[in-house]
Amino acid sequence: MKAITISGDARDLTLTEMAAPEPGAGEIQLSIRACGLNFADLLMIKGTYQDTPPLPFVLGMEVAGEITALGAGVEGLKVGDRVAVFGGQGGLAEVGCFPADRAVPLPEGMSMVDAAAFQIAYGTSHVALAHRAKLQAGETLCVLGAAGGVGLTAVELGKLMGATVIAVARGADKLEAAKAAGADHLLDATSCDLRAELKALGGIDVLYDPVGGDQWKDAFRAAKPEARLLPIGFASGEVPQVPTNHLLVKNISVLGVYWGGYMAFRPTVITDSLRELLGWYAKGDLKPHVSHVLPLERTEEGLELMRNRASTGKVVIEIG
Repeated sequence: MKAITISGDARDLTLTEMAAPEPGAGEIQLSIRACGLNFADLLMIKGTYQDTPPLPFVLGMEVAGEITALGAGVEGLKVGDRVAVFGGQGGLAEVGCFPADRAVPLPEGMSMVDAAAFQIAYGTSHVALAHRAKLQAGETLCVLGAAGGVGLTAVELGKLMGATVIAVARGADKLEAAKAAGADHLLDATSCDLRAELKALGGIDVLYDPVGGDQWKDAFRAAKPEARLLPIGFASGEVPQVPTNHLLVKNISVLGVYWGGYMAFRPTVITDSLRELLGWYAKGDLKPHVSHVLPLERTEEGLELMRNRASTGKVVIEIG
């Protein structure tokens, strides 16, 4: 099979021919049809992601495909089932083996591309907003990086949950994508005084931040009393420091969100969330935004789109 591997001291990304894996006990083998790219893939290539596998490894965190074989002890699934899986690695390949208990059956009519774009982006935003921040209808949600892979889903879900959504992104094209996802207010991060604009809109109850850096600092200063702040990631490259005296004075909460971490200590948070999300998808309430679909041979091009922030929503690699 063909696969995208990371190997060597230089951590080179290479399209490799290798033997297809066989499923072990409790695993399924997938014919992979699509793999969603994520910012974490860029960190894995550099070796700075918290769950980077040892070298060499096959890149690709989330996949969709058809089951082609079952390992010993697997129940409730069968060959031919269409599923999505968050595997953490192994997705940018024609065949992969993954834990069966992570397989999520796809609703009828859900495309492989949509399925590969779905789990991490929607799952992160839903767990952050519903489980961690407990976002309420009528509250004001500010989404930084609002046109990115997770940012657009936060806009869409926030609106679906009844919040007033302020989208912050760079440039008119990205703000237009956030508007299409349901944002009520649009702020251009390249030109606005973010702190002043957020205060003029009445302040924020919940901050969803995959960016970090100066944007976090500005939004922090526009937080209302009892606001909940969600650090999702640090695409700016700067991990901001939190002045705890301000947390005290304004009764503000900072709530860390690492979606994949729940797999290790409380997986029902993820499975319950995905069940609700896929139900909304089946009803037509959610529509994944995929700006680019590329073949396996153009994976580096897809990663470069994310590095340069040239994509909106998700980039998906279509396989087979």
